[in-house]
Amino acid sequence: MNRPVIAPSILSADFSDIASAIKLIEEAGAEWIHADVMDGQFVPPISFGSKMIADIRKRTRLPIDVHLMTVQPENHIDDFILAGADYITFHAEACVHAHRIIQRIREAGRHPGISIVPSTSVDSIRESLPFVDLVLVMTVNPGYGGQAMLPFCLDKVSKLKEIRSMLGLRYLVSIDGGVSLETAPLIASHAPDILVIGSAFFSAADKSDLAESMRNHCGTNPVC
Repeated sequence: MNRPVIAPSILSADFSDIASAIKLIEEAGAEWIHADVMDGQFVPPISFGSKMIADIRKRTRLPIDVHLMTVQPENHIDDFILAGADYITFHAEACVHAHRIIQRIREAGRHPGISIVPSTSVDSIRESLPFVDLVLVMTVNPGYGGQAMLPFCLDKVSKLKEIRSMLGLRYLVSIDGGVSLETAPLIASHAPDILVIGSAFFSAADKSDLAESMRNHCGTNPVC
């Protein structure tokens, strides 16, 4: 049994003091930073761009997972590579030539990831799975923090892990949306590799305790 990576989402942080938010993440013992980039088209809100990632990169050595919730993600890949993102995850629903985007990220020495919204099936990305390092399963409809988890999305985690085992692949499976101590019992039986935690993390009085409790509740089988 191995414990999942905790990846706080800075979308729920105070943007006026992002340096303190990064410090809180590090002090809590979280392993990754998750950054939701929203363009106001693929999802309604606008969040931030590559400069935010470049500024965060100067302040931490933690891996940064950039989640592109944008149309035409291929137009933004190079900016986030230059900004210092470690993982770049784009939406299957937002592009036609997914393999080309994956190749570009890989050629730059970064980790490619692909994400699906609740209405998208795992089968729709099956051809991309041998080429990615991360699959992000949205467990809410993307765009806003603080939403209630859609439990049926967790079945995708189990299916992705089954495909991974069957084909001998090594991608990580992440979930994003409504992840909290309240939903941990639902998550536990599916055991994703990465837990993206937004509002539950930044509203917690003891962030270290929250991170440790989530790890203990939601253990996963090691893949890397």
